[in-house]
Amino acid sequence: MLTTEDFDFELPEELIAQTPLSDRSSSRLLVVDRETGKFEDKHFYNIIDELAPGDALVMNDTRVLPARIYGEKQETGAHLEILLLNNIEGDTWETLIKPAKRAKVGTKITFGDGRLEAVVEEELDHGGRIIRFQYKGIFLEILESLGEMPLPPYIKERLEDPDRYQTVYAKENGSAAAPTAGLHFTPELLEQIAAKGVKLVYLTLHVGLGTFRPVSVDNIADHEMHSEFYRLTEEAAAQLNEVRANGGKIVAVGTTSIRTLETIGTKFDGQIKADSGWTSIFITPGYQFKIVEAFSTNFHLPKSTLVMLVSAFAGRDLTLSAYQHAIDERYRFFSFGDAMFLK
Repeated sequence: MLTTEDFDFELPEELIAQTPLSDRSSSRLLVVDRETGKFEDKHFYNIIDELAPGDALVMNDTRVLPARIYGEKQETGAHLEILLLNNIEGDTWETLIKPAKRAKVGTKITFGDGRLEAVVEEELDHGGRIIRFQYKGIFLEILESLGEMPLPPYIKERLEDPDRYQTVYAKENGSAAAPTAGLHFTPELLEQIAAKGVKLVYLTLHVGLGTFRPVSVDNIADHEMHSEFYRLTEEAAAQLNEVRANGGKIVAVGTTSIRTLETIGTKFDGQIKADSGWTSIFITPGYQFKIVEAFSTNFHLPKSTLVMLVSAFAGRDLTLSAYQHAIDERYRFFSFGDAMFLK
């Protein structure tokens, strides 16, 4: 039985990156070879050397909403902080509210100049609330003017340029957090990769805040994953099937792309088909990968489901050795940090 403690490691706090580098692609890249167990220290722009003509590079084109908004209770004027998690339907959202005790069912909330209002419709666990918005105009435009980028709790510095918490290919609105493995790409690097004959393929998975939620049970089999919405289009599925048929590798960018592809692979017995829906797939050691053959990812929190996913691909011992190497070599960790490439 694997326990949560099996995925723990000591991380010096000063290695948690607080701000992004001025040049996205100059982050460091630790290349991990599963066959030899060897590590190579490179820069992210060297990822092109790990890709061959005919491969597919699969990226998540979700766009982070300015999902943190501040409101007041209409009755008392008490301040509330609301974080949008999932758009359930129409103007109804799953949210996190702080302080949750002030937001009972029926509570009415006003935001900014009153263009946006909401009512709490249902109470969930851990401060979660279902709320329904009312507004005049276009919701996303109002959100852009009132909301803040919902940076992870371990980032204490103010982000000067909100676009640095978006990938350069972000398109589909809906995430409460960035698919951070993609933050290292620049338009120029993507052009160079495409010019090499690598297919650039996009899917969508809207990242929920469960990404940052630590595993609170001892036995990892008891952990309940959060659900996230995903979509793979007919066009993208056709591109991936063509790459497969011609012997190319499917290389994922980030754990969100992996979870989408492996959800589809699990659902369709290893085949790639266009699909959309909600996934709560939890990939842990022992899992047999069905689609993904290599991937890039950032360095994740100790005891997190993301470290468990990487361990499922590379093995727990090699994964923790790679993390120790990164710590010894002073790599930068988490959302604005450096990356690793596992092959």
